[in-house]
Amino acid sequence: MVSVQSCYTVTPSEPTPNEKLYSLCEQIKLRTHAPLLFVYKPHGHEKASTFVHILRTSLSKALVIYYPLAGRLSWIEGGQWEIHCNGKGAWLLEANCDEVKNLDDLGDFVPTNLVSKLMPNIDYGVPIEEVPLLVVQLTRFQCGGLVIGVALCRAVIDGIATMHFMRTWAMLARGENVDLKEMPCHDRTLLDSQKLHMGLHEHLEFHPPPPWVGELGDTRVVVVDIVKLTQEQVEKLKKKVNSAYGASAAAPRPCSTFEVIAGHLWRCVSKARYEGNGDQHTRLSTLVNCRNRLRPPFLDCYAGNAAFPTVTPTCSFDDLMQKPLSYAAWNVRKALERVTGEFVRSALGHIENQKDMNMVRNNFHYPATSVHEGPFKGNPNLFVVSWMNFPFEDADFGWGKPVYFGPGFMDSEGKAFIFNNANGNGVIVAISLDSSHMDSFKKLFYDDIEEVFTLSKL
Repeated sequence: MVSVQSCYTVTPSEPTPNEKLYSLCEQIKLRTHAPLLFVYKPHGHEKASTFVHILRTSLSKALVIYYPLAGRLSWIEGGQWEIHCNGKGAWLLEANCDEVKNLDDLGDFVPTNLVSKLMPNIDYGVPIEEVPLLVVQLTRFQCGGLVIGVALCRAVIDGIATMHFMRTWAMLARGENVDLKEMPCHDRTLLDSQKLHMGLHEHLEFHPPPPWVGELGDTRVVVVDIVKLTQEQVEKLKKKVNSAYGASAAAPRPCSTFEVIAGHLWRCVSKARYEGNGDQHTRLSTLVNCRNRLRPPFLDCYAGNAAFPTVTPTCSFDDLMQKPLSYAAWNVRKALERVTGEFVRSALGHIENQKDMNMVRNNFHYPATSVHEGPFKGNPNLFVVSWMNFPFEDADFGWGKPVYFGPGFMDSEGKAFIFNNANGNGVIVAISLDSSHMDSFKKLFYDDIEEVFTLSKL
């Protein structure tokens, strides 16, 4: 059992700008919070109250630098929102875990059941103006280990900016000064100023995704699990994909780790969902950091949301199952390569012209339970989020680097997070699927890798 002992409202330690921020990119995000889990081994013999004091005082200072996170969302015309930087503060929860004594008892930290209780519980039933943009839960274990669950509003900040924030907060907790080079940029008009008034691209990412065709049968239940790849397995998969094209003009560069793993996931999930419906259409969705896609490159210190959605060409289950892995990986690559600077500028113009922003959000994020109402209608698609190469080790608050970093909660069918393990010698995937498909997916995930290994030895 995880019991919350205290809840603190942490406000900026100094006066901050009372302004309202608006960004077109942030309109397409969900108002829900991204769940980041940081796990720390037992450290020293400091009193429990010391950890809370360190987090509170350093967070108060960090909110001066990242002052929008101390504000609230507020609705404006057309189902859109803006950030009101009113300094109402973030929430910090202090909790104890009595259900298990040691962190090791949590195994692989699969983001469900007890692990999900290490994340703060956020009530989205209250008015949007009352929901904090940042909620943190510090949970202590009897062994002396600590878990910090960080929930950050997706509509306000993306993964890159989140890692910068965590680094700044941790530096302040260690008593270090923040260099001027670490200071974030909060000016949302910089990104919006890039928009094209006439879209030059067809933005399929905002079109409705392929629906599930056919009967579903009994009521479905979403389950979450973790699969792992060693670095050797990753390299074998990449070699298998890239050797299919060799050094031809069709392959000016090798497929990346993300492209290959996302393609492997998509292929295996489609096989697991297959019920004789080979003509079932499917697509893979993901997010792309656009900071380096614009010309000239956008500010790396931009602290808003600069992650743009993109989707693969629509394929059939038969396409993915019967063609080699390289087919899936290259379709993922096509989705990423669509996101040029011109594409981003066109997307901003497209967003500006939308009348119903809720429909835009639902089309991309479907079938997230936070936006999908009514009975589950089936999902042939996959949404893959990359947390690879996030510098989570920077989240050292003075009691050591995290021994684990990953998502703390998942409730959307057909979503996967890809992230590096703490040792840096492999990749972890957390994935949520219909319960009737999970076992088949896991078997296919590893069997297909073994097939690659076998072929490589012939």
